[in-house]
Amino acid sequence: MHSHENTARLMPDVAHQAQPHLAGALDWVGMDGIEVPVRFDAGDGDVQRASAQVGAFVNLTRPDKRGIHMSRLYLLVDEHLSKRTLDAAMIEGLLGAFLESHKDLADRARISIRFDQLVRRAALRSANSGWRAYPVSIEASLGADGFRMELGTEVVYSSTCPASAALSRQLIQDQFAKDFAEDAALDRAAVLAWLGSEQGIVATPHAQRSVARLLVRFDKDAPVNLIALLDRVEQALGTPVQTAVKREDEQAFALANGGNLMFCEDAARRIQRALDADATIADFYVRLEHQESLHPHDAVAYASKGVPGGFGSGDCT
Repeated sequence: MHSHENTARLMPDVAHQAQPHLAGALDWVGMDGIEVPVRFDAGDGDVQRASAQVGAFVNLTRPDKRGIHMSRLYLLVDEHLSKRTLDAAMIEGLLGAFLESHKDLADRARISIRFDQLVRRAALRSANSGWRAYPVSIEASLGADGFRMELGTEVVYSSTCPASAALSRQLIQDQFAKDFAEDAALDRAAVLAWLGSEQGIVATPHAQRSVARLLVRFDKDAPVNLIALLDRVEQALGTPVQTAVKREDEQAFALANGGNLMFCEDAARRIQRALDADATIADFYVRLEHQESLHPHDAVAYASKGVPGGFGSGDCT
């Protein structure tokens, strides 16, 4: 009867069998869609556990080698991500372990991590609160040019069109002129009743659900504070979507929409100004999408920090 050691020796490993007719270095080789739990502190001290999808890769510098050791990458992902809290130092250490496990094959490593983070959000007026799930993506790489890491997320908000608001106000003025004769004395109670009626508010501006997709690179040694980033962007926009909503909250949201009329260009500049003011952010890239209720197409704007060679240097994506 064979021992375990003898059985292992008999197992074939065709990955070590060179194929000279297919020789060549490869940019990236690895696995995508690895399912693993992650632990993440969004910035409030509450370490949450989430189900993540992970991509783990190294380059293949040896043209004469058929493949990499994918099982090594998988086991390192499991060891680091399922047991330790996600932060820049841990991810840099994980990428270093990728390279150490492939020191004869690779000199660059990268990882992508995607999951949803639940954040508690207070209602606008009432004492209620509810959960919002924000998508989180982390992309990181390690090589001769050093360690780089980027955080991606999304903010969903309401945007009311300024042009539509102006046109609606004009129609309300026209209706007022029809209902109240120019030479008649105005009765305050009658005007108040008219303003509270459907007859008085004959037109409303169109609003739409909108999405700000953010990609941020933090300064070296700065904490990855997701909640601070979300707060800054949502406060700049003024109308993030809500969770628990009573009538007083809905009315407050209507008031916020009326006080935050914006084209997609306005929203992009608001976020640009807010992120520019954050000293912990080295670079950022934002895509704004207003999912039109008037048109079948969307209104879109892009903004970046403007760092030479940074996020905004490439084409729109």
